[in-house]
Amino acid sequence: MPTYLLGLDSGSTATKAVIFDTTGRTVAVGSRRVEQRQPRPRHVERDMQETWGAASGAIRDALERGKVSADAIAAVGVTGHGDGLYLVDHDGAPLGPGMLSLDSRAFDVREQWREAGVLQRALELTGQQPYPYAAVSLLKWIQVNEPERYAKIGHVLFCKDWLRLCLTGVPATDPTEASSSFTDVRTQQYSADVLDLYGLASIGHALPEIVSSTAIAGHVTAQAAAQTGLKEGTPVACGLHDVTSSAVGMGNTEPGILSITAGTFSINEILSDRPQLDPRWSCRNGTRPGQWMNMSISPASSSNVDWFLREFFAHEAQQASQRGCSLFDLIGDELQAAFAEPSSVMFHPFLFGSPFEQPASASFFGIRGWHRRAHLARAVLEGMVFNHRYHVEALTSALPARRAGLTGGGSSSPMLAQLFADTLGIPVDIPENQEASALGAALCAGVSAGAFASLAEAATRACRIQRTHQPDPERHAQLTEVYKRYMELISGMTPLWPALDRAATAH
Repeated sequence: MPTYLLGLDSGSTATKAVIFDTTGRTVAVGSRRVEQRQPRPRHVERDMQETWGAASGAIRDALERGKVSADAIAAVGVTGHGDGLYLVDHDGAPLGPGMLSLDSRAFDVREQWREAGVLQRALELTGQQPYPYAAVSLLKWIQVNEPERYAKIGHVLFCKDWLRLCLTGVPATDPTEASSSFTDVRTQQYSADVLDLYGLASIGHALPEIVSSTAIAGHVTAQAAAQTGLKEGTPVACGLHDVTSSAVGMGNTEPGILSITAGTFSINEILSDRPQLDPRWSCRNGTRPGQWMNMSISPASSSNVDWFLREFFAHEAQQASQRGCSLFDLIGDELQAAFAEPSSVMFHPFLFGSPFEQPASASFFGIRGWHRRAHLARAVLEGMVFNHRYHVEALTSALPARRAGLTGGGSSSPMLAQLFADTLGIPVDIPENQEASALGAALCAGVSAGAFASLAEAATRACRIQRTHQPDPERHAQLTEVYKRYMELISGMTPLWPALDRAATAH
């Protein structure tokens, strides 16, 4: 009987269960959507039981579509959207809805920490300044605003940890998730000093055991087996934070290569063999002890493109759905024509957030009467990639990179992937397997089951490059000039953003 590995990947909107063989080939995919809820401004949540229901349903779908016997699944690996917060009581029952990484209810908490000098001390101690959606920020908000809920906390979990708890009944987390809020950047372990810094010492009892990402954290229970179709007793690896899992799924397990994900968030990361501290990025635990993952991120990537195409190409999007093809297949000629012409149109891709301290908003600039929607689409695409360049330049100022791997919304379009290469000025690799995050989780499962000796070996055997986009030097020079104007416009808009934000939230 063939041996298969299952990677469970719960993103912010969809949960996928992907079955792979040990060469990294996709055997079957199951996918279920999970509803996001925004009951109040800045609150972005989802029901924890529905999240588990989507995961268990996706696993059943994958097993059925692949006609894979449960006996053939050697192990399961889990990943999920990073940061946010999934709380359970001492019995493992949910304490309210899960909070997503798009949640910003703790914005004021972070500002108070800034004024008190906590953020700078946090950078020195933890390797990062906590975002509003960081677990410590959300816990502080709950401590202040929902003390009864805070008092009932039994385990502090992240998305993947909640799903693994449902699979195995064992509360745990892995080093990559633990380091998103609670660890000393130098020891890479939990630190009482970290909790004291945030005034959260009382939550220390609820932090779950840190288990290696490639170790078995539990086994599928009888109840979970009945819900998922998996075999009772199947080992479940601890898994990884999703952005690190994506890097592993692209084959990037050592320093020197950028891992870029163009999704809801602009994710740009590079591994290092020593901690590199800088307020422009978060320095977290890497794939093994003595390794760190440096990630510079913002919620400003392909979600801007999704919004624009939905609003300006609705008819074509419907046609693409009916034909079962990519929207870019239908509008490619129109976009190519816009890219071939000179254009003054520029776009700041800050519909859902930005890398900047001020409350930035999105803007078009330079629109004239002769411009068509394709020129605006070009500006949105360039603006998205420019935001990635902003993060990449921060990282490579201290951590040089010879090439980049790209996954997410940008990787499926050769035109957009080439725009990344031309903008960044380095070769951009597109992985053969588009389910990079799920593959990273599955490779953790493979190591835990003994199919691979290490993640590095797993990546070598299972991760392949589909194609590489080489940068065009002339185009890179042209885009660098446009990028300079993009940054100058940001400088000009910065003092205006607060007033625009107040006007947007006045009613």
